[in-house]
Amino acid sequence: MDRNGFHTSSVAHEKREREKRERERTKKEREREREREKGREREREREREREREERERERVERERERERAESESVSERERERL
Repeated sequence: MDRNGFHTSSVAHEKREREKRERERTKKEREREREREKGREREREREREREREERERERVERERERERAESESVSERERERL
């Protein structure tokens, strides 16, 4: 500090540099957090897609089972008529 209590230029410069580094560090941390959140969202979307596919497979299987049961029922009635 000079005799009036003000920081000398080198001290002020160091302070500005520290503040600049801190801003850069927090900016990078926020960017990393955004990327992590994007990754988590992609994983959630993949999980939702897997669940949709599983529900669709189950629906198709139930439909096939119903058709099979109907077909067997029709065949049985035809045999009873004979």
